[in-house]
Amino acid sequence: MSEPVDQPSASVSPAVPAPERAAPPAGKAWRGAWKNPWLIVALVALALASWQWIETRARLARTQQELARRLADSDTVARESRALSKMTQEQLAALQGKLGELEAKVAESKSQQATLETLYRDLARNRDEWALAEVEQGVTLAAQQLQLAGNVPGAMLALQAADVRLAGNTRPQFIGLRKVLLRDLERLRALPQIDLAGINLRLESVIVAVDALPFAVDARPRDEGWARLAAAAPAASTDKGALAYWQQLAAQFWAELRSLVRIQRFDREEPALLAPGQAFFLRENLKLRLLNARLALLGHDQWTFRNELKQAQSWLDRYFDGREPSVQTAQGSLKQLSSAEINIDLPNLNESLSAIKNFKLGKEGR
Repeated sequence: MSEPVDQPSASVSPAVPAPERAAPPAGKAWRGAWKNPWLIVALVALALASWQWIETRARLARTQQELARRLADSDTVARESRALSKMTQEQLAALQGKLGELEAKVAESKSQQATLETLYRDLARNRDEWALAEVEQGVTLAAQQLQLAGNVPGAMLALQAADVRLAGNTRPQFIGLRKVLLRDLERLRALPQIDLAGINLRLESVIVAVDALPFAVDARPRDEGWARLAAAAPAASTDKGALAYWQQLAAQFWAELRSLVRIQRFDREEPALLAPGQAFFLRENLKLRLLNARLALLGHDQWTFRNELKQAQSWLDRYFDGREPSVQTAQGSLKQLSSAEINIDLPNLNESLSAIKNFKLGKEGR
């Protein structure tokens, strides 16, 4: 390639610099800038953004504080709620326990009510049978009291209870049975009354007094005449002034003689002598005699009762001092008890028992 050849321009003028523009003044520049609308819009936008940012930060701070307060309140409420929930659960458990107890009691009361209703129906259905069974039981008890213990008052009470039971029932079929029952009751009322309790108490008093009764062999002679003489001597000495010497000596001699010599008069047989060890067994045997008499009293055994009391009287007369008031009281009590009648002819209640049996048979036949 051939290099280009520089061709000379037709007219070449030297470069002359353009004259520079003069810069406007500073005040005019700012005034010109404020007149620019975009700058004002930018400043307003910046101010609005700044205010919005500050307002947002303030609201955020307030929101955070409110949130913290509400969180604290919610924690407190949550703790209180947990406490209330626990208390409620405990109360619920207690109420459930009480409810279970109430349900058990209600079930028990229902069961009892059902049982009572069943019993009431049975009682209403079998009222006559119940009344007849009670009357039969009362008459049987009265018969046992008469036959086994001879207890007339107890038998009368049992018959009276049976009569009251019949009187409370207005059924006409019980009238004949009640008439028979009243006849037996009248026969018991006509019997002589025996004071078994009083006789038993008198026997008990004699048994208790046996240990204190004095024996005849231990009795001392009574010297009431000499005692009156000795008592009269000081009185006479008081009246006359003083006793003579020989009177005082005689009184002392007589006192010494009385202490050495024992004079005793017996208008009956000599009392039986007892060895020291036999006194205890004599008292015990006497108590056994009286206890046998008590058993005979309860059994209405007249012969054994009188025989035991007679033997006890003979022992009192032979071995004990009859001049003592305690022995005399015991002898008097045994004598009165020996004359008491304890054996009476007791009627039986076969008529009432037969009437009840016939009534039951007639009812079953119908």
